[in-house]
Amino acid sequence: MAAISNDWLDALKGEFKKPYYKQLFETVKKEYAAHPVFPPSEDIFNAFHLTPLKDVKVVILGQDPYHNVGQAHGLCFSVRKGVPVPPSLVNIYQELHDDLGCRIPDHGYLVKWAQQGVLMLNTVLTVRAHQANSHRGIGWEEFTDAAIRAVDAQDRPIVFILWGAPAQRKKGMLHNPRHLVLEAPHPSPLSAYRGFFGSRPFSRANAFLEANGVSPIDWQID
Repeated sequence: MAAISNDWLDALKGEFKKPYYKQLFETVKKEYAAHPVFPPSEDIFNAFHLTPLKDVKVVILGQDPYHNVGQAHGLCFSVRKGVPVPPSLVNIYQELHDDLGCRIPDHGYLVKWAQQGVLMLNTVLTVRAHQANSHRGIGWEEFTDAAIRAVDAQDRPIVFILWGAPAQRKKGMLHNPRHLVLEAPHPSPLSAYRGFFGSRPFSRANAFLEANGVSPIDWQID
C-alpha cells in the first residue's frame, strides 16, 4: 500500500497504531498475494493522495471498489480512461446533465473532481476480483470512519453527499452544524429512479458552498 504522506497522515496516524489496522494490513497483504484484488495496491489510498484534508469541500461516499478488471483506481465511482463507464456513473452523468447542463463525457475518469476538493471515498478500499463486498468487515470500515470523523471535525462548511443506505448509515457520525448533508437513493440502475434522478446534488452543493464564501466545484468532466 502506498503510504499516505499529506495532511491526512496527521489526522489518521493514530489508526495505524491500533490492533485492528495491523490485522487489516496483514489481511490485505495476504489477499493481494493470493488473489487478484482491486484496485492495484499503489492506488488504494488515491482518494487521500488526490484530496488533502485541508482542501476537502465535498465528500461523496461509495461502498466498495469496482470488482472487474481495470476499473477501480482508488476513487469511488471513477474508472480510468478507456474503461467503459459503469451503469451507476452513467446515471450520475445523466443527473449532472439534468441538474447543471453539463455535457456527458465519453469516459469515467473523475480525478478532476478530486483535485478540486471532492473526497471520493469508498467505505471499503479493496475488493477481490469479481466478488462484490468480499472485503467488507476486514477492518476498512473502521479506518474510513476515522477519515469521515476527521472531515466532520473541520471547522468550515463541507457538503456530504450520501447515496444509498450504506452511505446514509454514516449520517449518525456527522455532528458539525456547519456542514450540509445531502441524501438520495443510490445511482445504480436498481434504485436511481426511486429519487436519485431529480435530487440535484451538484447544484445544491455548489449553492451551499457559494453561500458560505467557498468557491464552487466545476463538475464538468472534460
